[in-house]
Amino acid sequence: MAPGLFIAGTEKMGKGVFTSVAITAGSVIEIAPVIVMSGKERELLDQTLLHDYIFEWGTGGQCAMALGWVPVYNHSYMANCEYEMDYTTNSIAIQTVRDIRAGEELFINYGGSWDEQKPVWFEAK
Repeated sequence: MAPGLFIAGTEKMGKGVFTSVAITAGSVIEIAPVIVMSGKERELLDQTLLHDYIFEWGTGGQCAMALGWVPVYNHSYMANCEYEMDYTTNSIAIQTVRDIRAGEELFINYGGSWDEQKPVWFEAK
């Protein structure tokens, strides 16, 4: 975990991840392990609140629950961070895509790439 990161309340999204220090573009700020679950386990998770916090993982309907602070990063269509999945180490890395000012909230795009514009599941309804 990068120094200066903290979790705080947000006006509209519950809680989010923020930074108290400036972070340069291209910085890896977190590498979190994931728990990989089968397609059958995913069917059960889809019936719970955890559905909103899992990632598609590989093929065959698998999913993964990220540990660390990854589930707390909020969504933005013009995110200032991106995530990368490592299927070999079963981890997700969060990296900045631009310089971040102290005090800023850190966002990822739930659609995949940091600038994906396709509506995510909770807005596509």
